[in-house]
Amino acid sequence: MSLRIPSAAILALYSAFTTLHAQTPAPLAPAVARYVKVSAPHVLLTHVRIIDGTGAAPLEDQSILIEDGKITSISKETTASPSTAVIDLHGRTVIPGLVGMHDHLYYIARPNEAADGSSEPPLIVPQMTFTAPRMYLAAGVTTIRTTGSVEPYVDLNLRREIDAGHLPGPHMDITGPYLEGSGSPFIQMHNLTGPDDARATVAFWIAQGVTSFKAYMNITRAELKAAVDEAHKHGLKVTGHLCAVTYPEAAEIGIDNLEHGFFVNTQLDPAKQPDVCPNTYGNPTLAGMAPDDPDATALIKLLIDHHVAITSTLPVFEPDVPTHVHVQNRVLDAMSPPTREAYLLTRNFELSRPANAERALIYQHGAQLERKFVAAGGLLLAGPDPTGDGGVLPGYGDQREVELLVDSDGFTPLEAIKIATLNGATYLGQQAKIGSIAPGKNADLVVINGDPSAKIADIENVEIVFKDGIGYDSAKLFDSIKGRYGQY
Repeated sequence: MSLRIPSAAILALYSAFTTLHAQTPAPLAPAVARYVKVSAPHVLLTHVRIIDGTGAAPLEDQSILIEDGKITSISKETTASPSTAVIDLHGRTVIPGLVGMHDHLYYIARPNEAADGSSEPPLIVPQMTFTAPRMYLAAGVTTIRTTGSVEPYVDLNLRREIDAGHLPGPHMDITGPYLEGSGSPFIQMHNLTGPDDARATVAFWIAQGVTSFKAYMNITRAELKAAVDEAHKHGLKVTGHLCAVTYPEAAEIGIDNLEHGFFVNTQLDPAKQPDVCPNTYGNPTLAGMAPDDPDATALIKLLIDHHVAITSTLPVFEPDVPTHVHVQNRVLDAMSPPTREAYLLTRNFELSRPANAERALIYQHGAQLERKFVAAGGLLLAGPDPTGDGGVLPGYGDQREVELLVDSDGFTPLEAIKIATLNGATYLGQQAKIGSIAPGKNADLVVINGDPSAKIADIENVEIVFKDGIGYDSAKLFDSIKGRYGQY
């Protein structure tokens, strides 16, 4: 039996996210205020380069006036009233706050992981309630979609505490618990028993306040359709990291978004059976789908015709090509000692494996298909899938995703920044409030030392992150989590 929720209650709950950016920021608790660098009703950022998030050329030597959490003007004006805090940003660039569209609040732990890559069951997913929100905000990610939850009540309560000014962190679109079929490898996930269960699960979590849903690898077509129909009935969207259901099947069902680019589409896997996830997980499909092949052209057309967005998560696939592994000391420094040890074991195991031309080809095809999808008019979103796998961490991974959109996909830096900002806001229906820099929009801004339009790696040099007009000290936030990611 499906669960029915009164429409008035649904509208009230859904407004929690859709009106989020219109609310007056709550007074900040001492636990948050200690990380604030700029706090004034009126702030003027002067002599700054602006990358506005629309893909337009940068504006040089500009001033941005922020009043009561909103951008009120962009001009050459450098004088201000005595009550306005003036910040000289010579040599700095301001971009919109990143909108992370595949940003988790947990990491994956493999008990007793060994040097040969083996571990003991069960696979578990500890929640990073303290470290992850700080890392997102410190890196310039001012809005996230959690894109699958293992502790949904924690996520909902965390959003409440952040919105109340009690904890530091980004704005949050809370995705409900994974909509997973039978046979999940994760012991913390509910396994759906059929379409009625899928429908009831979606309805229940809408009532709790979640604002999006994610289907997972073992969901069946019937379960996915029931979930999508129920979510759409209440105006919410569904994304998916699929396997048992192929991309063409999901598009025909009405899914709104597909995760992991084109890396997990199983439509051409030789062992694919209906409603069953093959143990090849889409690798043969992508290896055999060059961007100019008829199958690729037909798939991209189908996705665009059905208005299906694609989320690029290149950092989590980058380690599949050992020569492409990107290890940073800041990532290692953030990890707790056991987490760092486990990561290095995995990394060294990957580096010890012989070169695999197919894995390199799969990564190449995945990047090329993302670019072709955008060229054909598709909406590409950005998010790193920061589960600790491959050293992909919250915030740092979001920055790396933008870099890889340039280095692997071949987008220009301005195109990549638009994908990671305005495109995400557009998908969320928040483009009038966030995602680009313009008068009237929320002052969700990232101050960067350098020029990412000329050197995309400068996106890592974040100094101040404005969220609702409050400027947070990036370095202080990152210092507060050093050695703790993987612990809490």
